[in-house]
Amino acid sequence: MLLLDQPYVSPFLRQTILEHQLPVIATPQAAALELPAGTRLVEELAAVNCYRDGISRLLYSNSENSLSWVTRNLPFTDLPRQIALLKDKVRFRQLLAPLYPDFFFQAVPAAELEQVAVTSLPLPFIIKPAVGFFSLGVHKVSAVEEWPAVLAALQAQLAAATAVFPAQVLDTTTFIIEECALGDEYAIDAFYDRTGTAVIVNVLQHPFSSAADVSDRVYLSSAAIIQRTLEPFTALLREIGALAGLVDFPIHAEVRVAPDGTIVPIEINPLRFGGWCATDIAHYAFGLNPYLAFLREDRPRWGKLLDGKGDEVTGLIVLDRSGSLAAADVRAFDEARLLRAFARPLEWRPIDFHRYPVFGFLFVETVGADMAEIEHILASDLREFVTVA
Repeated sequence: MLLLDQPYVSPFLRQTILEHQLPVIATPQAAALELPAGTRLVEELAAVNCYRDGISRLLYSNSENSLSWVTRNLPFTDLPRQIALLKDKVRFRQLLAPLYPDFFFQAVPAAELEQVAVTSLPLPFIIKPAVGFFSLGVHKVSAVEEWPAVLAALQAQLAAATAVFPAQVLDTTTFIIEECALGDEYAIDAFYDRTGTAVIVNVLQHPFSSAADVSDRVYLSSAAIIQRTLEPFTALLREIGALAGLVDFPIHAEVRVAPDGTIVPIEINPLRFGGWCATDIAHYAFGLNPYLAFLREDRPRWGKLLDGKGDEVTGLIVLDRSGSLAAADVRAFDEARLLRAFARPLEWRPIDFHRYPVFGFLFVETVGADMAEIEHILASDLREFVTVA
C-alpha cells in the first residue's frame, strides 16, 4: 500500500497509482491531496488490519511526514523499529560503527551548540540535525573562524523550516557533528525484499559547485553511472541491511566514494525513495518505475534497461530558494528563461515557493561530455530567473 502526505506527490506517482490501481491508505492527509477520481482508497482501519493479518506486507510513503502514522498504527510490525534506527542519524552512526570504527561523530544537544569546543574537532566537519530532511540545517565547517557564522545561519534557517516540517521530519533538539566524508557523492534508491536482499532501482550522482556546497541542486543518472556503481553499492547495502535487519523496506541512501574506492554512507532515509520527485529520474533515464519495482517486488533487469544507452545523461535540477531569497521578496520566477537555459528540457514541475523553499523541479537531458549548462546551474544563485518585488 501507499501512505501519502505533503509536501508533494509527483504527477508520475499519481499516474502510477491510478493506472495500476495501487491501494492508498485513506488518511485525512491523503484526502487533502486531491487525488485523481478513481484512486483506489483503503480506509485506515482496514489497512491496519491488512498488515495485522498478513494480507499486506509492503508499505511505501512519499513523505516522511507520514512516519508518525506508521509508528502509531503499525506497532505490531517491524516498521517502527526500522524507521527509528535509520531516521536518527546518531543511532545510524552507532549502527555502522562495526563497519567504520574510525569514523568520528558526536551528538550535541541544541542548547549546548554554543559551548562546543570547535578547536578539538576534526576539520572539516559537517553539522546537521540528528533528524533532518532536504539538506535543511546542513553546514560544512572547514575552519574554526567559520563557526559563529554557521551558528547564526543555523538559527535563521531552522526557525523558518520548523514552521513547515513536522518534528518527525525535522527535529532541531539534537545535532550531529561528524567528520566530512571525502569523494564523489551519490544517492541510491533501493529496497530490501522479503529475504532481506538489497535491490537497487536508482543511482544518482550528486555533484556540487564547490567544496563548501551542501545543497541538493543537481542529481544525474546515466548508463555509465549505473554500470560503475551497481555492484559495489549493492554489496554495501547488503552489509547495512544485515546489521539493521531490513526486510520489506524501501530506502533512499546517500554515500560518498573516496578516490581509493572506499564507500562511506552519509545517511539512509526510511520508507521512501528520493524525496519530493527525485526518484522519478529513473523513468526518464531508463524507463524504470521505482514505485512498481518495490510494490511488485520486481528486480530491475539492468542489462536490458541499459542496452543501447549511449552517453546521454539525465538530470534533475532542484531550483531551491536559497536563504538570500526570502519568499516575500520574490514576485515571480521566470520559468521560460529557465527552460531556455537547457538544450533538452524534459519536464518542468513548479512548486509554490511561498510555501516551500523551492521554486520547482526540472528534468533535463544532456549529451556526452557537454556539461556546461549543468555547471552553470550548479553555481547559480537563481537570481537570473527571479523578479524581485
